[in-house]
Amino acid sequence: MPPADRPKRFPATIQVNNLSNVPSDYMDPGRWVQLSREVQAALDRPEVSGVIVSHGMDTLEETAFWLDLTVKSSKPVVLIGAQRNASSPDFDGPRNLLNAVRIAVDGQARDKGVMLAMNNQINAARYVTKTHTTNVETFNSGDFGFIGEVYPERVIFTSAPQRRQHIPIRTDKMPDVEIVAMYGGADGAALRSAVDRGARGIVVQALGMGNMNVPMYEAVKYAISKNVPVVVSTRVHNGRVLPSYGFVGGGKTTHEAGAVMADDFKPAKARILLMLLLQGGVSGQADLQAAFSR
Repeated sequence: MPPADRPKRFPATIQVNNLSNVPSDYMDPGRWVQLSREVQAALDRPEVSGVIVSHGMDTLEETAFWLDLTVKSSKPVVLIGAQRNASSPDFDGPRNLLNAVRIAVDGQARDKGVMLAMNNQINAARYVTKTHTTNVETFNSGDFGFIGEVYPERVIFTSAPQRRQHIPIRTDKMPDVEIVAMYGGADGAALRSAVDRGARGIVVQALGMGNMNVPMYEAVKYAISKNVPVVVSTRVHNGRVLPSYGFVGGGKTTHEAGAVMADDFKPAKARILLMLLLQGGVSGQADLQAAFSR
């Protein structure tokens, strides 16, 4: 192999903390709170360059975004997983782990927030999402693209995430926030039921730029009348929700009724942000909207 193509060798001391060993489908606010505290404690140690979190694939993007909101440090936090089983001859786990270590010790990785590193690609936590059930190139960031790549001899960053915020964890038990889907013929019953069961917040997975039918719109108004904030997101992969359409149930009418527009947050991440805002004492449409638009 020509010298220019040889991977750089570097000294790296790795300390393993087996915090949890469950399918990622079992991740919940309680486990996220614990993980944030462990990650923050590790980053606060002066000898630590960064933290790597090995995680299952199904909720990897949610955990990444949670950590991006709750951990405060210039040091990198890199999440990895493996799309292929360890018994597969082309298991991708070792490569992802090696790349994560290389990112964690690279000075360029500072102040980039939480990242997800798989398939030699680096995604920012805010935008990354899983797009394929089996393909190793499953994670991408839609219109915003990767923020960097890992090559045999170096890590290259091409951009840094700008729209980030920090929300301190103030409680061990997060408020209950439910996601309710809008679809053709939805009657709003699931949304009303969530409110009646005691949900503290609702995220509606609406259509298009944040639109819904009349029964769902009436259910949104019911939630707001009970002082339960409603955030309107969309099932569309890319783009923002906007208060544009003026028909009953359109984004303009739900916003005027008191709902918050999720901007470009998709439902799962909008739920995490709303949950953290509520536990931090943020309430009211104007303050919640400011946080989602930040």
